Amino acid sequence: MSTVHSGDTQPHRAQWKTRSGFLFAAIGSAVGLGNIWRFPYVAYENGGGAFLIPYFVALIAAGIPLMILEHGLGHKMRGSAPMAFAKISPNWEWVGWWTVIFVMFGISLYYAVVISWCVDYLFFAANLSWGADPNTFFFKDFLGTTSGPGEVGDLRLPILFSLLGVWLINWVVVFFGVQKGIEKASKIFIPVLVLLTVTLTVWTLFLPGAMDGIKIYLTPDFSKLGELSVWGAAFAQIFFTLSIGFGIMIAYASYLPRKCDINANATITCLANSMYSLVAGVAVFGTLGFMAQQSGKPFSEVVTGGPGLAFVAYPQAISTFPSFAKLFGVCFFLALIVAGVSSLVSILEAFTAAVVDKFHYPRRSVVTVLSMLGFLGGMIFTSGGGLFWLDIVDHCLSEYGLFFACILQCLVVGWIYKAKKLREHVNGLSKWQLGNWWEFSIKFLIPGVLLFLVISGLAKDLKEPYEGYSWLAMVLIGRDWLLLTLIAALFVAARPWRKKLNES
Repeated sequence: MSTVHSGDTQPHRAQWKTRSGFLFAAIGSAVGLGNIWRFPYVAYENGGGAFLIPYFVALIAAGIPLMILEHGLGHKMRGSAPMAFAKISPNWEWVGWWTVIFVMFGISLYYAVVISWCVDYLFFAANLSWGADPNTFFFKDFLGTTSGPGEVGDLRLPILFSLLGVWLINWVVVFFGVQKGIEKASKIFIPVLVLLTVTLTVWTLFLPGAMDGIKIYLTPDFSKLGELSVWGAAFAQIFFTLSIGFGIMIAYASYLPRKCDINANATITCLANSMYSLVAGVAVFGTLGFMAQQSGKPFSEVVTGGPGLAFVAYPQAISTFPSFAKLFGVCFFLALIVAGVSSLVSILEAFTAAVVDKFHYPRRSVVTVLSMLGFLGGMIFTSGGGLFWLDIVDHCLSEYGLFFACILQCLVVGWIYKAKKLREHVNGLSKWQLGNWWEFSIKFLIPGVLLFLVISGLAKDLKEPYEGYSWLAMVLIGRDWLLLTLIAALFVAARPWRKKLNES
């Protein structure tokens, strides 16, 4: 491992111009496609309104503490995730690199493709091009889905061209830096996203049958609270939705001024993300309630989550709207695009910050090269077999890579750096003071919960391969993707730093 020196002056670091700019960027990173198509379905499956109890317990016990950890670590160390961990100990620098590498060269590759689907569907919505059978249109006509991950098939040109556009937008925003690029874009993205979501939600309330769907969404089933799986789902949703463990918040916090309220900023980011999920859930379930009434089917037969919700259920519902169906469709897919791009931008920035910190390459050159690699790497997911590859890679990176990254982060900060030191740092800047409970959460609670989720997920996958995929596909695509990013992290961490580091 490379030796990390201290005592030298760091070169000038970019800084957020305003607190609101930072908060918009942080919230934009946290709020993504999962808030719209994952949270409502998870809530429905786990007790409806009663799910909010374990959800907010998980938010307070794990989500906010981890968000404070990442904000505090980035601010204290004045660096990206690799730099922050290198300053703690050169032996742990690889943790920071593994985080940003599997996110940049894994999650961002397929996430950009999903945003590309939304771009295409934005234009489809203008003419309701999906026709009378949105399911066949999406899987066969649009994706050209093959028989499985072993059959890659042809590249789908409409998706490929949209992917190029998505990465071009990503490149433009990050190319111009923190103040002129990310901060300015976030001040546009988030108000637009809020406006679109509120518009869709209010619009939904007036649809026939919408209140029935919303009632199902919010009616509590308290008997579910006795099931351990429901609490596990709540903690898993918190880890999925906040962009923690991605190295993003560490990089973003490194651009904060020396005097800032770390605890308040982290808490606001978490609460804003959760409130958005709740509001989006009303819009989703209101639309599904309308769809159930129009089709005459039980609600349980129309409710779904994930891509099936956005690209099959929603188009089917939109086609039956009594008026302004095309406008609603355009607003819905535009909201998905804005939510997705605001998150994708933060992933590119997290890796850019890491490379610039260590090697001091010109920022704009790094952004350009990474954007090109992102586009090229994402091409596999635009193929006929891309949906299967996306599903496998997402499962392995999100449920194993992300969880392991968070466990390592807690162990390094909690036990090696000492959580008490970081707590004293953030408390010295914040009005709201953290107590000893925060250290307990970082050192014991969060690693314990995450380890439980990893073991239970692994046991389930070993009993039966995820979604019925072959063991060969799961190993070659999922497991090996994780291993290759880990090897890459160890290799990059072993390279010497171009300039000496100091703990600011």
